[in-house]
Amino acid sequence: MPSFTIKHASVTDIPDIIEIQEKTWETTYRDILSKEQIDYMFEKIYSYDSLNNQMINDKHKFLILENNGNPEGFASVSEESPETFKLHKIYVLPSLQGSGAGKYMLNEIENYIRSAGGNKLILNVNRFNKARSFYEKLGFRVTDEKDIPFGPYWMNDYILEKDLS
Repeated sequence: MPSFTIKHASVTDIPDIIEIQEKTWETTYRDILSKEQIDYMFEKIYSYDSLNNQMINDKHKFLILENNGNPEGFASVSEESPETFKLHKIYVLPSLQGSGAGKYMLNEIENYIRSAGGNKLILNVNRFNKARSFYEKLGFRVTDEKDIPFGPYWMNDYILEKDLS
């Protein structure tokens, strides 16, 4: 039976984040992105140096989902303005999907944002990613769509927003 807790991550947790990502990204994106694009984005976003930069210089707050003490998911969020935060990443191992782990993590992220004085959470999701329905069930609504250049590729995203006040 799952027993979830949240841990605030530091640079010492980067190897766990990379390991979780290696087990989730291909499964998440293989039907909507090419293998080349997945590999490119993985290197640009999830290398040790990139994650370290996100934590230290970009001030992204990383949270690790532990299940019975084992790291099995993570998320990152940053402050866009005093009221608005952006969820950059949220992933749980495929074996946990459908278990309530993602909902638990998102709830903890929302609690963190409220405690930091925020009242709005925004995120991007690929227009073909089935996670959109997950977010909508939890109160997010689509506010825009954007095509964002990323190296030689494009990220075709919806922008979603949730009022936390």
